[in-house]
Amino acid sequence: MAHSKVPPELVISPELARAMTELSLETGRQIGVLLSRAGRVEYVVVGDSRGLVIPSLSQVRVGGGRLKGLRCVHTHLAGEGLSEDDLLDLACLRLDLMAVLKILPDGLPERLYSAHLLPNPKAEQSVAFLEPVAPTRQPPVFLDLVEALEAELTRLRPVLEVERNQDRAILISVSSQPKGRAQESMDELSELVRSDEVEVVDTVIQRRERIQPRTILGKGKLAEIMLKALRLQANLLVFDQELNPSQVRSITDHSDLRVIDRTQLILDIFARRALSREGKLQVEMAQLKYMLPRLVTRDDALSRLTGGIGGRGPGETKLEVDRRRIDDRINNLAKQLKAVARERHQRRSRRRKRELPVVSLVGYTNTGKSTLLNMLTRSAVTAEDKLFATLDPTSRRLRFPEDFEVIVTDTVGFIRNLPDELMQAFKSTLEELHEADVLVHVIDLANPRFSEQVAVVETMLRDLGLDRIPQLRLLNKVDLVDGDFALQQAAQMGGVLISAMDPASFGPFLEQARRLVMKRWERSEER
Repeated sequence: MAHSKVPPELVISPELARAMTELSLETGRQIGVLLSRAGRVEYVVVGDSRGLVIPSLSQVRVGGGRLKGLRCVHTHLAGEGLSEDDLLDLACLRLDLMAVLKILPDGLPERLYSAHLLPNPKAEQSVAFLEPVAPTRQPPVFLDLVEALEAELTRLRPVLEVERNQDRAILISVSSQPKGRAQESMDELSELVRSDEVEVVDTVIQRRERIQPRTILGKGKLAEIMLKALRLQANLLVFDQELNPSQVRSITDHSDLRVIDRTQLILDIFARRALSREGKLQVEMAQLKYMLPRLVTRDDALSRLTGGIGGRGPGETKLEVDRRRIDDRINNLAKQLKAVARERHQRRSRRRKRELPVVSLVGYTNTGKSTLLNMLTRSAVTAEDKLFATLDPTSRRLRFPEDFEVIVTDTVGFIRNLPDELMQAFKSTLEELHEADVLVHVIDLANPRFSEQVAVVETMLRDLGLDRIPQLRLLNKVDLVDGDFALQQAAQMGGVLISAMDPASFGPFLEQARRLVMKRWERSEER
């Protein structure tokens, strides 16, 4: 396919167009090229008779609100025009232009059919189609067109530039649940993203009667989201549902944006917040267990072979080496966690010898457990208005007025759909709850979804075998709700009202907690 350099002002040179159509007719395959704005051929792509796959363009750098700087021109053998897949690639890969060459029976190009993105977010159509032209009669306006498009994108993009090291995310939910439930879950996802210091630029909820197992999103919806990402300078897609490997690939194959799901987001928050050695080990193990079944390679990675001294045959593929290394690391982490668990067991044994009762604070994440611990014991445990501000268990002494001491422990908060990997990794930490004499279930009464949060926590306590331990329901943030409503909920739930920010409200809670602890200890002494 010898040819001169394509003039930058043309979509494709007539000579290159003719060479592509002749070769395509001869081989019975679609032929495509990706051209830079300087007219240089960056990629040559060979497909089959029905289509071709554009390779990963992740190495091609592009600004947040700019196009990719590449245009795709390829042949169609059956006389068809631009297809839905062509337009999807145009939107998802942020191409300058997508063009198709139809082929005449003698192998010459019939005409060039082209389309480009429309940056105006209020436009009914997201793509504009150019008038078909013969390759020999192209108007020399290609560079002018691209410059005008990017000028409009610059004008429409947000006033604030993307901060360094700050992700800008579009949150996506594809759900068969009722709209209200899907919105509640999306609201919680927004809080999780905020906790991970990511800026939310838009949210998308798509309701489907049946979720597509492979693609999860329809092509049209994905193209719409990619256009939003371009206009809003988003670099990250966060899905509320857990994605399987094929779903991730179906999206990333058509996009240069990073894609994560709810589980990965929670794992990232835990990795950011874990401070203790045990917490860091637990998070790393959870991340590796999540990653292992999703470990895939792209392009030619499987053809790169690694041989060692004394190895027979071609050796192991890079993918196999990566998997083996992850397995080895997981086994190593498991040994370290067992050692840490033994140390924790010895600490608990020493504590039991001192015969101090244990009161454990449990509850949904961000209900005020750490704030309550600080106010009760005059401590300085990290307490923020963020989900999962506390990961590492914290214990402090509390002295009751009758010169009666207990140990108060603060634990990681629960959340709906907590990833199995995290549940398994933190199981040893949650085992401390079995040593508790009383569980204090802290409930955020000001949260409109507090009843669902209570159900989630009680289900998890039951699953962990902790429902036999005496439990005290503590209805927190009473200062933020109507007084009559608070009294009504306290009567219905059999709970005690409190404001963790106001020690003056602690009296009834401390009396109830003391009574339950004493009752528990009296029973244990009788046995």
